[in-house]
Amino acid sequence: MEFSLFAHMERISPDQPQDLLREEFLSLCKMADEGGMRAIWTGEHHGMDFTIAPNPFLTLVDLAHHTKNVRLGTGTIVAPFWHPIKLAGEAASADMMTGGRVELGIARGAYSYEYERLMPGMDAMEAGLRMREVTPLLPQLWQGDCAHEGNYFSFPATTSAPKPAQENGPPIWIAARDPNSHEFGVHNGFNIQVTPLWQGLEEIETLMSRFKDACDTYEGKRPKIMLLHHTYVASDDADTAQAAQDLSRFYCYFGAWFQNKRTVTQGLIETLSDAELKANKMMAPENMARDLTIGTAQEVIDQIKRYEDLGYDEYSFWIDSGMSSERKQASLRRFIDDVMPAFA
Repeated sequence: MEFSLFAHMERISPDQPQDLLREEFLSLCKMADEGGMRAIWTGEHHGMDFTIAPNPFLTLVDLAHHTKNVRLGTGTIVAPFWHPIKLAGEAASADMMTGGRVELGIARGAYSYEYERLMPGMDAMEAGLRMREVTPLLPQLWQGDCAHEGNYFSFPATTSAPKPAQENGPPIWIAARDPNSHEFGVHNGFNIQVTPLWQGLEEIETLMSRFKDACDTYEGKRPKIMLLHHTYVASDDADTAQAAQDLSRFYCYFGAWFQNKRTVTQGLIETLSDAELKANKMMAPENMARDLTIGTAQEVIDQIKRYEDLGYDEYSFWIDSGMSSERKQASLRRFIDDVMPAFA
């Protein structure tokens, strides 16, 4: 089992300076690098202070100047927002600037809030089709002289400029949930990222089953599969209970952004009342405690051992939570010092 960190700048109130959020984000990434994690992942989002990440390539190049060994991944690029030539070139450029450390996670996107602003009229189905057209073109563009006539893009023979530092280009990971997405990723030789969100062990098992089914019908080398999950390593039971409360609030806001029904002002969504938070039974703290990877170090070790036994190759510590920088750092420190050595 390998370990990585999944993180963004996240702003939950207007009194948080964004330059301070960047410093806090860099501190977490430095901890991950110095602590021996394999990779850092950060995504792409637009117009949302909930997740500040308009271009992950800029973030990764910045991180390359503050870290030494860790791989730097997009978790994830929203493929329908990109022309394949532009995406191939920018990914290759970032790979060159970081000394060949880039890995490319790709998804169709999740927020209709972003779709209606960047691609008005596009729905999730079209976004998925665009992703499936864009992604296989990237290795061809890195190889050079790729011409294409497709449903969404057409262009004469084109070569990525520059070429990536890595011989075959950055490794590609597909964010997959349904069986068809797993099959698309695996059958194209791409690695797989899965995110069960708040849905617990049953969903983690289901996602692995879909990956294995896709591998059973693929004759090539088995790709890797990474599990991305909200994680908190607590100092004691009271700290665990507080983390469950914090993550309950986070997922209530996640759901509100996903539903895209509330007013957004200056990048911040309309505040949820205490009554609204309490009424969201699906995201109740007791469900977060049951279904997320949170607890004392030994409890987290026991949970991740179960994921390892299922066949996951990488576990990504999703640290976005709305918690203070101090609590995030304390949790990550305990993960590095007390959890990761159990898998050495």
